[in-house]
Amino acid sequence: MKIHIKNGRVIDPKNNIDSELDVFIAAGKIVSLGKAPEGFSANQTIDASNLTICPGLVDLSARLREPGDEYKARLVSELQAAVAGGVTSLACPPDTDPVLDEPGLVEMLKHRAKQQGLAHVYPLGAMTQQLQGKALSEMSELHTAGCVGFSQANQAVTDTQVLWRAMEYAATFGFTLFLHAEEPFLAANGVAHDGEVATRLGLKGIPSAAEALALATILRIAQETGAKVHISRLSTAEGVDMVRAAKKQGLKISCDVSANHLHLTEHDIGYFDANCHLKPPLRTHRDKDALNAGLKDGTIDAICSDHTPVDDDAKLAPFAEAEIGATGLELLLPLTLKWAAEHKVSLLQAIRLITETSAKILGIPGGDLSPDSDADLCIFNADEYWKICPSALKSQGKNTPFSGLELAGKVKLTLVHGQTVYQQKP
Repeated sequence: MKIHIKNGRVIDPKNNIDSELDVFIAAGKIVSLGKAPEGFSANQTIDASNLTICPGLVDLSARLREPGDEYKARLVSELQAAVAGGVTSLACPPDTDPVLDEPGLVEMLKHRAKQQGLAHVYPLGAMTQQLQGKALSEMSELHTAGCVGFSQANQAVTDTQVLWRAMEYAATFGFTLFLHAEEPFLAANGVAHDGEVATRLGLKGIPSAAEALALATILRIAQETGAKVHISRLSTAEGVDMVRAAKKQGLKISCDVSANHLHLTEHDIGYFDANCHLKPPLRTHRDKDALNAGLKDGTIDAICSDHTPVDDDAKLAPFAEAEIGATGLELLLPLTLKWAAEHKVSLLQAIRLITETSAKILGIPGGDLSPDSDADLCIFNADEYWKICPSALKSQGKNTPFSGLELAGKVKLTLVHGQTVYQQKP
């Protein structure tokens, strides 16, 4: 299949392209931008007038709920949500049931995902067996099975010797550890940021110090071992400062922030809105400002959706008992564009945060439109507003704190390997 996409604005951060160019695809690969290759004859022509063409989005954290939690979401529904949001590659955490600590489970997940013919799925393997933080998993075997990195998901490693050994092992083999910084004893039973809102609502708080203490431990051990560490979902101003200092020292550190934390604070909990029960918790306006500034100056490398679909009943419980998480795959692009508009960031730089940098962190192909790269593309209207209606989302999880909000950025077409995997209905 040879495809000619014409009249669109091409955004390719890796190659610093922001221009109206035609895109030429053959055999699932990008063959040229701008001028057609000699003898090129298209089987299909796509008119992208008034639309933006960019690499397929790469999401650093999206729970697919399989295996084990199919009542919350199914693999097919979440991959349909991914391509509807322009996401063509995603990393899924290992906190499934059973945990992704066996090569056979990883191979099964990758096989099932490939059968869907939608987005690429890149599993993160469990860093420790059963995520219990006691014994290291067989990281090398998991890597061979298809894991692109290793994570504890939301589970902490309280034994620093185990964490040290994990980093030594990862450094030896060049693996990346994806760690969420939260000191478990300070965070125990907490459901909201430890501040005025939690106090007013009578909710058990999680102090900012929980992130800072855990992050200090991670950074110190990373400095000693030389391990490559990615901090998942940074949430505090102090955390941003610590990562900034660590990068200046030359540590192999990267980090991301969830789209939720760029736009929401503890005050959005309102009167116990369970859709705002997230991990890490929504923080203060000061923290949000620091996250925004850190993203703008490059301290924070990427934006993730932190897609966590849950069933409706789990969000109907009282706030403290409601299940943690929000759906996000279909909102990653518009929330990123909203952040860019508010902070006067160019479209090129905004798209970079959800394509090129995310792919680089994961060490996977994708995130760019270079010749001979896979034709994974997102075509969207940057100026079209749409109202977030949970019932209209493709994800089985309808849980979002942004319900009813109008956002700019509507995906029109998503291609994976040059095949149309999503097209907005007229």
